[in-house]
Amino acid sequence: MPSSPSLDRRAMLRLLGAAGIGLAATACAGPGGTAAPDASASPSGLAASGAVKGAVSFAHWRAEDKAVLAGLGAAFVKKYPDASVVQDISPSADYQSTALRRIRGSKTGDLFTAFRGAQFEQVVKAGVYAPLTGTDVVGAYQADLIGPGALKGVQYGLPYQLVFNMPLANTDALEKAGHTGAPEDWDGFLQLLDDLKSKGYTPLAWPGGDTANAGQLLNAMVMNNAPSDDMFTKIESGAYKVTDDWFLTTLKQYAELTPYLQARATGSTTDAVTQLFAQGKAGLLATGSFQMAGVRALGAKFPFDLVAPITTTAAKAKYEGVFNTTFILGVNSASKVQPAALAFLEFLSDPVNAGAYANGTGQHVTVEGVAYTNPDLKAVSPWLKRRTVLAPRFQFLNLDIRTAVENTTVAVVGGKKPEQAAEEAQRVIDQKRA
Repeated sequence: MPSSPSLDRRAMLRLLGAAGIGLAATACAGPGGTAAPDASASPSGLAASGAVKGAVSFAHWRAEDKAVLAGLGAAFVKKYPDASVVQDISPSADYQSTALRRIRGSKTGDLFTAFRGAQFEQVVKAGVYAPLTGTDVVGAYQADLIGPGALKGVQYGLPYQLVFNMPLANTDALEKAGHTGAPEDWDGFLQLLDDLKSKGYTPLAWPGGDTANAGQLLNAMVMNNAPSDDMFTKIESGAYKVTDDWFLTTLKQYAELTPYLQARATGSTTDAVTQLFAQGKAGLLATGSFQMAGVRALGAKFPFDLVAPITTTAAKAKYEGVFNTTFILGVNSASKVQPAALAFLEFLSDPVNAGAYANGTGQHVTVEGVAYTNPDLKAVSPWLKRRTVLAPRFQFLNLDIRTAVENTTVAVVGGKKPEQAAEEAQRVIDQKRA
C-alpha cells in the first residue's frame, strides 16, 4: 500500500503519534488518548532520591521477554551492586484480571506494567502508581506516544512498547499465492485468503479461544467501518449499539472470514495458532507484531510483514492499520525500594538499553533515539509511516462490556447469526450500563 515519503525515525514516530492522537481526535477523549502532561510539574508520592538498593520486583506479562530482561537486570546490578531485579511474570489474561490485587500494597511489582485502557485507569484510581510527572525519566520518551500513560494531566506510567495490532504475514506464503502487496479493499482481502487456501495454507490463523488475543483482529475490522474513531467509547456510553448497521456489517464480515480460519477456531489458543503459523502452514496470524519474537523462537525462518483487512472500498478507507502503545511501566506507590525501582525504570529508558530490549524481543519502543538492528523490526518499520489508528479495543473501561462486544465475533464464527449475536450482546451491555 502507498506510504508517506521517507522520514527520519523521530519524524516517523511523530507521524505515528499523529495518526492516533491528532487524526483520531474523538478517540483522544477516551482512555489512552490523553496528551502527555507538562513534565515540569512537581511529582508527588515518589521517593526520587535515596540509595539504590534492595530487591526490585518487576511484574509483567511478557514471558517471552524474560531472558532479555534478565540480561538487562544483570547489567543494572553491575551499575548498582546493592540492588537486584526479580521478574514476576503472569500470562497476559491472568495479568489483566489479577494484577491490581497482586501489586496493591507492593507484595509484588515495585516496578510493574499495565495494559492501556481499563487496567491502567483501575490502577490509577487505586492509587498504586507513584506519579512520574516532573521526573527526568519522562523526557526520555517520545512525548506524543506516552499519552496512554497519563490521566488528567499527570504522567503515571510510561508506555514502553509500540506494537501493531493487526495480522502478521508470512510473505513467502503470500508470494506463492500471487500477492506482493497488501489488499486495498475487502474484496481484495477475501481474494488473498482464497488464493492462500488454494495453495494449501490455512489463510488466517485466529485464536478464538483466547480472550486476550481473539479481540486483536477486531481493531482492524472496525477501524474503517465505524462512524467515528471513538466507536467503543460510544458503545460503552450507549451512544452507539452493537445492533447498529456498522457493527452488524463487521459481524457479517467475520462470517465471511470463517471458511478461511483453521478448524475449531473458536476454541483455539494463541499458542496453537502461533505454532501453526511458525510451521509455515498459515499465511496470516491474526494477533500482531508482538508475536514476531515468539514465532521466531519456534523456528520460523520466513520473512514477516503486516497485513490488515481493509473492510471497505479503498476510497472509503481512512486507515491502513492499527498501532498501540502499551506495557505501561510505573513505580509502585507502596514500594519499600522506590529509589531502586525508579533507577531500574531509568535504566530501561536509556536509549542503549531500550534498544537492547527492542532488538532482543522484536518490539518497537517509545524511547527516543533507539537504533533498530533487528531484521524483523526493520521489516515492519514502514508501518511507522502509514495511516494507523490507536487500537480501538482498549477504549473500553468496563471489561464486561468489552467481553460482550468481543464475544459477538466468536459467536458468529461459531455459527450464530450476526443479528442474534448482536442482540444478545446488547442486552448484556445495557445491563452492565444500568
